Amino acid sequence: MHFHDDALFPENQDKLVITAAPYGPEWEPNDFREDLPLTMDEHVQQAVDCYEAGASVLHIHVRELDGKGSKRLSKFNELLGRLREAVPEMVLQVGGSISFAPEGEGAEAKWLSDDTRHMLAELDPKPDQVTIAINTSQMNIAELLTADDIAGTSLARPELQETYREMTIPAGPAWVEEHLRRLQAAGIQPLFALTGITGLESVERLIRRGVYTGPLNVTWTGIGGGMEGPNPYNIMNFIQRVPDGAALTLESLMRSVLPVNTMAIAMGLHTRCGNEDTIWGRKGEKMTSVQQIQQLVRIASELGREVATGKDARDIYKIGETYADADETLAKLGYAPNRRPGQVGFTHHA
Repeated sequence: MHFHDDALFPENQDKLVITAAPYGPEWEPNDFREDLPLTMDEHVQQAVDCYEAGASVLHIHVRELDGKGSKRLSKFNELLGRLREAVPEMVLQVGGSISFAPEGEGAEAKWLSDDTRHMLAELDPKPDQVTIAINTSQMNIAELLTADDIAGTSLARPELQETYREMTIPAGPAWVEEHLRRLQAAGIQPLFALTGITGLESVERLIRRGVYTGPLNVTWTGIGGGMEGPNPYNIMNFIQRVPDGAALTLESLMRSVLPVNTMAIAMGLHTRCGNEDTIWGRKGEKMTSVQQIQQLVRIASELGREVATGKDARDIYKIGETYADADETLAKLGYAPNRRPGQVGFTHHA
């Protein structure tokens, strides 16, 4: 992304899109019962509260009544149907992992099968977005957790730490191409959850080959353990490689969430918060998803940056837009065009 001399002035930035991730599938309900919904009514109310606090995008997981993350698509269909009525302007974004919470003590924490994840393209009513990982990688969320982060929670159990430490994200090229094909056919926009520059380069290659044609919405996922960590140098190197026509959100974990989001607000990028990313405010003090959203709204206000409504977020993310081919996608996103046979030197769009 290019930054002009006046790029940090709020009048030259998009309105701030705040993504709320308030369903925390990695936690057990008693880790923060006040903020971890259990019943379907609680799931819906959580969305309403986040929207009223200032979030315009909702990152969705569903919990069963036994407290475990749901892997039943019928539960997602039920929640999506109710959310369309309760928060009709919100961008509804289903987490492509569905739920990565372990089934029991010492059980393996893992994504669902490839075939099951493909079925997210068949959700009814359909979400606006589904997150998609690019390139199989480690997701060791235990690597950056401090003793303070897990004190008094289920994640303090050694067997849970071990299963999360060994977790991987399966996202090989054949699965990615098929998943993108199904999502696009269903009119669902992919939200590319990328773990570093290598993932961004792979997305660019998919675009150049015409496998994906459409708006580019990216979340930089800085949670360590096979992904980039919340290091400002990592963040800036990634930002530098993102094309100007993309919308970029920064995501981190635990007490890195607030400083990373503050940087995003100042630079004209977008933010994500909620109990899936952290349950902590100040050291040792829990903070609800709604309180986290309210905090970001206050920071944005201090910087003079307006917060996006649901309609604004749909415009910024270009929900519903499609592009005809690779050439149009490259031009819309601000990438250089594909090189023509025999062409030498710089490439540029006419």
